[in-house]
Formats: sequence, C-alpha cells, structure tokens
Amino acid sequence: MSIDALKSRLPDYAKDLKLNLGSVLTTSSLSPLQAWGTAIAAAYASRNAEVTKAIVADAAAHLDAQNLTAAKAAGAIMGMNNIYYRFVHLADNKEYSKMPARLRMNIIANPGASKVDFELWSLAASAVNGCGMCIDAHEHEVIQKGATKENVQDVVRIAAVIHAVATVLDAEDALAS
Repeated sequence: MSIDALKSRLPDYAKDLKLNLGSVLTTSSLSPLQAWGTAIAAAYASRNAEVTKAIVADAAAHLDAQNLTAAKAAGAIMGMNNIYYRFVHLADNKEYSKMPARLRMNIIANPGASKVDFELWSLAASAVNGCGMCIDAHEHEVIQKGATKENVQDVVRIAAVIHAVATVLDAEDALAS
C-alpha cells in the first residue's frame, strides 16, 4: 500500500483531496522528517487502516526507526490525552481542571525524537482529534522551541488532508458493503 494507491482509491468528487495528498507532504516549510512524522501521527488519529498502512509504508523512506516510533507514539498518546483534556476543557464544572490527570504520559518527556518534532506531531493528532486545549498547548510549545507559524499551519494542513482522505475512504467502504 502506498500514497499513490490511496490517491487511486479516491473518487472523482474528492479530486481536491487527491491533489492535496500529492503535494501537501512535499510543499511545506517542514523538513521531510517533520512532514512524514506529522502524516503518521495524523493517520493514527484518523483511525483508517488503509491510510495508516500507506502513510507508514511511504514514510519509511524519510524516517529512521526511532523517529517512526516517536511519530506513532505521538498519535497514540494524543489518542488518550485529547479525549481527557477535551473533556476537562468542555465540562461546565471547572473543578476537573484542578484535579490531577493521573494518566501516564512518560513518552512526552522522552519521546525518542527532538522535542519540537514530537510536539509538531502531537499538534497534528490534536487537530484531528479536535482538542482545543491540546492544540493551544502544543502550538505554544512549538513556537517556544523555534517553530514558525508556517510550520504550524503546514502541520495542520497535512493533518486536515490525511483526515479527509481517511473519512472519504471510510464512507466509500461503507457504501460498498
């Protein structure tokens, strides 16, 4: 499975997604490592097996094993954190924000990748998962660590395209069954 295979599966009504998927990973302010790590975290957050397999397969040419694992870890930990912190943020009862999360998040302290890259990848997953509190926290961290607003925008553009592709493929598979 590859990104080209994903593009071939997209129906005509999703031509814009096909075009964006072909360009968003290469026409950005991000390094190839950052862009492909972002794609992996977004694919994990988008929860589509076909998209995840294709992205991880193509990313192997751009990431070493340690960064590949860190990008997967960003998608994994945000799968937990985004639910928890979105609840804390959205709950009317603000007492929850004063309570300790009591969830293990050791990977954030030692992700096996540069801190800015891991934060960018966490931002991508947080955007897909819709956690405003996490989006704000990761955006603040990456800017503090030297990333630009263009880097942030490119991370979110990659996440948006990958999530949209996953959504279309899920819908088309549902209609075919």
